[in-house]
Amino acid sequence: MTVFTRAFTTSPARQLAELRAMLGMFGARGWALAALGAVATLVVIGLPVALIDNPVFGRQLAARDQDYVFWAITAVLGGLILGSYAVAPATGQVRLMSGGFLSTLAVGCPICNKVAVGLLGTSGALNVFGPSQLFIGIASVALLGWTLVLRAQSVAGACEPPRR
Repeated sequence: MTVFTRAFTTSPARQLAELRAMLGMFGARGWALAALGAVATLVVIGLPVALIDNPVFGRQLAARDQDYVFWAITAVLGGLILGSYAVAPATGQVRLMSGGFLSTLAVGCPICNKVAVGLLGTSGALNVFGPSQLFIGIASVALLGWTLVLRAQSVAGACEPPRR
């Protein structure tokens, strides 16, 4: 059974057990990689969207509380996903990159996004793209959470003895 098929046929209780089992296998190397991944995610997303003050990038609108929440959740999930690669190598980079990209869109300043302003104008970026950032953030967290569940299933499947 493929990992993708198992994601939809496995009960949430089993998925949680596989996630706990994977986190239990981390060890010092896995947790160090997870912490490094979380900090790197904070910096890589926080600098260009100016959640971290810096002289290169700026925001025209103040960051909202939801921006910090999605930023922190993305960092934790991204760090855990990266830490899972210390346990067992596998695929899943596309979902990880997609979730990180969506998170960057979700926490960025709506009128600092040149694509949104170019397509919708300043008024549209504020009135259409700005409110939709909440849903983009939810989608990014869901995608990263799904990636973490699939990684846990992959790691647990790789570490299980073969069935007869």
